[in-house]
Amino acid sequence: MITAGIIGGAGYTAGELIRLLINHEQTTIDFIYSTSNAGNKIYKVHQDLIGSSEMDFTSKTNPNVDILFLCLGHRNSKAFLKQHTFSEDTRIVDLSNDFRLENDKFFNGKKFVYGLPELHKKDIRRAKHIANPGCFATAIQLAILPLAASNLIKEDIHINAVTGATGAGTSLSKTTHFTYRDNNFSHYKAFTHQHLGEINQTVNQLQTNSNCEIHFMPNRGNFSRGIFATAYTFFEGSIDDAKSLYKTYYKNAAFTFISDEDIHLKQVVNTNKCIIHLHKHNNKLLVTSIIDNLLKGASGQAIQNMNLMFGFEETEGLKLKANFF
Repeated sequence: MITAGIIGGAGYTAGELIRLLINHEQTTIDFIYSTSNAGNKIYKVHQDLIGSSEMDFTSKTNPNVDILFLCLGHRNSKAFLKQHTFSEDTRIVDLSNDFRLENDKFFNGKKFVYGLPELHKKDIRRAKHIANPGCFATAIQLAILPLAASNLIKEDIHINAVTGATGAGTSLSKTTHFTYRDNNFSHYKAFTHQHLGEINQTVNQLQTNSNCEIHFMPNRGNFSRGIFATAYTFFEGSIDDAKSLYKTYYKNAAFTFISDEDIHLKQVVNTNKCIIHLHKHNNKLLVTSIIDNLLKGASGQAIQNMNLMFGFEETEGLKLKANFF
């Protein structure tokens, strides 16, 4: 049994982590850190947890926990680790974007490994510190990894992806209010989204001679959770070639699956799955990739990384079912 601490316990990703860890047979939660909620019961914020836990939020940390999850806003994890010291044996999974890029992976004597299990499983198993991928980055990378790994990205990739309202976190803004989101659809950060950095980094590591660009259009959907991403690019093989390529690449992936049928978000919401569908139109391959942004795109993947780091079964605590209706 290992002990876990959660920093930034009031947010959506922390709430998912708490739910997963409560039901994880190999872990126990030592503390849930939130200065704004210190002393309050966790179910006062994460209201579905009434009856599941009597833990309080705290403003104190235990420096000797086995694993620490950082669920802080972007650019806040570095500041927190500068101000708080933990044991050399404490492993860390950071869910912000502070350590995802090569230039940021070394910090205060710590090396952060990029935690995309479908790509870096061996490194994750040996790692002490993990930079958990972004939600859009997870869905999009899983859509194009097999192409990049086989040196098959020959032309620019065009991506359109829609995320639910939880992707923006709990802080309110004009575009997160119900009156804005309901019966509405909009794009944002066109061609400049911050997750492009880690996506391009992975593609360039796998296919070093690629000069192709990734054109990414992120969109806001009027639903709570999930990401629906479509990517298309030139592909000279047949649809059967594409299916064989993808099924071979993901044959040992615990949570990534190739579907021969059209796919939709209800298949993955409340699960740690990524489901991919392939379609060939003339010389273009269309890849559709779907995930739950809070699970496979954040907290579920963080638990998957923890399982690999501690030698647990990769699927431990993550055998979740979709709410289909």
